Amino acid sequence: MTGLLGAALPVVPLVAGLLGLLLPPAPRGEGAARRAAIGLGVAGAAGALLVAVLLLVRVGDPVETGTTWIDLGGLRVTLGVRLDGVAALVAVAVAAVALAVQVYSVAYLRRGPHDDVDVDHRYPPYAAQISLFTAAMLLVVVSGDLILLLVGWEVMGLCSYLLIAHDRRLPEAPAAAMKAFLVTRVGDVGFLLGIALLGVSAGSFRIADVLAHDHSTATLTAACLLLLAGVAGKSAQFPLHTWLPDAMAGPTPISALIHAATMVAAGVYAVTRLYPLFTRAPVALAVLGVLASITLLLGALAATAQDDLKRVLAWSTVSQLGYMTGALAVGAPAAALFHLLTHAAFKALLFLAAGAVIHAVGTTLLSRMGGLRRSMPVTFWCTLIGLGALAGVPPLSGFWSKDGVLAAAEAAALDGTGPAPTWVGWLVWLSGLLGVLLTAAYATRLLLRAFFGEPRLPLLHPHDPPAAMRWPVLLLAVPAALLGLAGFWRPFTDRLRGTAADVDLVHLAPAVLLPIVLLLVGAGLAWAGWRRDPAADPARALGPLRPVFARAFRLDDLQHTLVVRPTTALARVTRTGDEVGVDGLVEGVGRGASTLGAGLAALHRAALPRATAAVLAGALLIGLAAALIGVSS
Repeated sequence: MTGLLGAALPVVPLVAGLLGLLLPPAPRGEGAARRAAIGLGVAGAAGALLVAVLLLVRVGDPVETGTTWIDLGGLRVTLGVRLDGVAALVAVAVAAVALAVQVYSVAYLRRGPHDDVDVDHRYPPYAAQISLFTAAMLLVVVSGDLILLLVGWEVMGLCSYLLIAHDRRLPEAPAAAMKAFLVTRVGDVGFLLGIALLGVSAGSFRIADVLAHDHSTATLTAACLLLLAGVAGKSAQFPLHTWLPDAMAGPTPISALIHAATMVAAGVYAVTRLYPLFTRAPVALAVLGVLASITLLLGALAATAQDDLKRVLAWSTVSQLGYMTGALAVGAPAAALFHLLTHAAFKALLFLAAGAVIHAVGTTLLSRMGGLRRSMPVTFWCTLIGLGALAGVPPLSGFWSKDGVLAAAEAAALDGTGPAPTWVGWLVWLSGLLGVLLTAAYATRLLLRAFFGEPRLPLLHPHDPPAAMRWPVLLLAVPAALLGLAGFWRPFTDRLRGTAADVDLVHLAPAVLLPIVLLLVGAGLAWAGWRRDPAADPARALGPLRPVFARAFRLDDLQHTLVVRPTTALARVTRTGDEVGVDGLVEGVGRGASTLGAGLAALHRAALPRATAAVLAGALLIGLAAALIGVSS
């Protein structure tokens, strides 16, 4: 029964998505097609959530079912599921966020801000693609075979491309979708090679077989490093992080889905799924720790200087992913998963609340907002909870999960408890502490710029969103505030500790005071800068560093210079060589043959006197040649 529920988990939204793709377009955004798309989308997500909750209740010890799908000379690919407490918890988070996004999108994509013009001309495929996106992530969660996991992994990439480019009237949306697709594909090449290396080494792609096999050190290290390339792409780790901020060109509900429950969570989850392999490859964990620390600080510094509300949240996601991968690097997969779950709650809340603000004021720029707490009280309080959880304000959820990561890094640094070298623990711990200060600073700045002070667009009359948008935000505020307390609940912690025997999830030691002090310092600096001049941006205190941080150290430009331009130039040279060289040779031979044929055809069509003369002349030439040959011999 448990195996059937696990198989049904991705199948339910998959069926809803495939049926949704068969719906006709709704040119005016209304009508039977739209209503059917809403019904299928909501039903698929709700069904997946119901199955995930049933699994959470039923699954205790790990359960695995499956059958051989393909056998290539002893190299087996299985079709089955691998279920445990971690998979059930992550599945509940994915399905809950997907359901919130489906319901929220009904109102968000109906009309534009302050007008009566329908903007959801392609709502049926939009809802269907969300269902497929959800099914792909759930397939990654429950898959018992690496090839099956890879299928879900790649389908997510396709769905992200389609959903980011949903509003084709925006010039930046197609470009952002293409960038997300190509950058993540770069990492996926390594991910595919890593899976192939593990499968060939173990003689099977079944996850249990791969984990149980005694791989050589060289094979294991190479495979884990290749897998980390895919993780860097999907989970936006340096240097493949550049696609995530640009993906904000997509609809805001899609941003919530990508940042909270699907794409970015997939990489972290995949590492926890294969974590026993990484513990035997300390070099890979050391590389992961370096990337995590850079990613954590890079995202936090970039977020401090952004004027776009959604890009602040996007860079904060990059930074929080650094905490998760940092926890993995120091040997605390349970802490990484705990932060993944709390982050799913408060980041989905923040993006949907941001969507309510954008829907009300018609802009994403913080410089054009202000004073919204009076006209949008529900959105304000929900945003306050989300930002508090993001910054780690006790006792909100982010405080407990982020402190778990810092405690694990501290233990690895001071006691050498992690599987990676001790210096990795120091690197993750110190960058994590600095990240607490920076996170508090940019979260406070966002709150002050958007909701406090005087309105900077006085002609607008914003208000809280309609019920279909308001209720998902309100309901997500509950886990964003309280989910961290689940760390004190034994059944919850036992499920997360199933990944490895590592540190406790929550800590009440004196060391917890240091992050709280850093939080107060960061928030105080942002508040003091705003207090001096409420009309000005606290980020002005960054001085000449502000444009550097706003452009994220110009790494995107560097990537464009070192990778995009040479690739484009090579493609241009290749195209020219193909058109001029290969095509020119083929076309030249064709034109020569046509010209010769035309000439022979002209001779063939000659009049009888000319033809007779030509035959006689030819005979004369042949005779003359024969005579000359006879004389010379």
